[in-house]
Amino acid sequence: MSGARADPMSTDRESKPASVAAVRHGDALDVANLPSYGFGTRSLMWWGTAGMIAIEGVAFAFMIIIYFYLRSLSGTWPSSGASPDLLWGTVNLGLILLSAIPNIYIDKWAIEHDLPKVRVGLVIFSIFCVLLLVVRALEFTTLNVRGDESAYGSTVWFLMGLHTFNLVTDVGDTLVLTALMLKGPLEGKRFVDVAENSGYWDFIVVSWVPIYAVVYWAPRF
Repeated sequence: MSGARADPMSTDRESKPASVAAVRHGDALDVANLPSYGFGTRSLMWWGTAGMIAIEGVAFAFMIIIYFYLRSLSGTWPSSGASPDLLWGTVNLGLILLSAIPNIYIDKWAIEHDLPKVRVGLVIFSIFCVLLLVVRALEFTTLNVRGDESAYGSTVWFLMGLHTFNLVTDVGDTLVLTALMLKGPLEGKRFVDVAENSGYWDFIVVSWVPIYAVVYWAPRF
């Protein structure tokens, strides 16, 4: 019916912090008033994100091992004779490290359910995300090798491609979350989504450091 009101118990459960404890009645636990969401290991999203990070981290590690294995077999490395230009890769490194600053605060504010700060933080973070995509596109123009040119070219493009895939998907997720947090309506679990997105971005930042070193500096030694 149009005049029906929301279940007050359901609304209350959505607004409670995830640290609320169950109430014990003798040998039984009363979980009726527990929140409908949780952060960290209490969230299924956390476990899913952790699984993705583990799988993708292993993929990055294998590609770096393959890179150096193929280098050990090659008489000339890089095969094109020219290493990737340092400018855009280094700019990307600087931007992605700087992006970790608002990301850390967004995670903290999401756990605190501080909506105004989360909104501002996500807008600032989204600007970093868009800039990183632009710089990444410029990076591909200065690798100085085609992906189908040689084993060297294949490994470089594949490494860059793997990280770019992660970058693009998380930027898309960030922009969608930003729109949701600005527009509403909001449920408590949206703060969990924001926190888990921040955790995955930490992986993108950390994984770029060794990939940057391999792609841009390994050919120079």
